Amino acid sequence: MTTNLNITSPVSIVQRVLSTDDSLAPLALRLAGGAIFVAHGAQKLFGAFGGYGLEGTGQFFDSVGLSPGYLMALLAGAAEFFGGLALIIGLLVRPAAAALAFAMLIAIFAVHFSKGFFLDKGGYEYALALFALSVSLLASGGGRVSVDRVLSTKSE
Repeated sequence: MTTNLNITSPVSIVQRVLSTDDSLAPLALRLAGGAIFVAHGAQKLFGAFGGYGLEGTGQFFDSVGLSPGYLMALLAGAAEFFGGLALIIGLLVRPAAAALAFAMLIAIFAVHFSKGFFLDKGGYEYALALFALSVSLLASGGGRVSVDRVLSTKSE
C-alpha cells in the first residue's frame, strides 16, 4: 500500500508567506500599527516611553497569572517590537501579523476582558482594535508597497 503524501516544496511555502495583493490599503495599517507595536514593545523590553522594562512588566505579568512573568514579558515585548518593525518595513508581514494577533488575544483575555469593553476602565477595546488590525494584515499581506511584494514578484 502506498501513501500519497502532499508535500509542499519550500519555495511554495515561501511564496505563500510573502504573497500579497496589489493594494495600497495595507500600508496605512502597517505604518500606524507598526509604530504602535514598536512603541509598546520598547516599553516592555527597554523601559522606553515611560514603560517598566522587562523587570517591571514581568512582575505585572506574574500578578495577572502570566508566569513566568519575565519570560512572558520578553516574549510579548519581542513580538510587539520586532513584529512592529516587520510591519513598518513590510517584510514577513503575515508571520508578524500572526504573532501580533496572538499576543493581542492573550492581552484581551488575560488582562483586559474582566474590566469590560471600554479603555478608560482598563477594558479590551484598544487590544481588540490592534487584534483586528493584525488579522487584517494576516489576510491581506503587506500590499503593494512592501518588501514582501518585491520578493514575491521576484520568486514568480
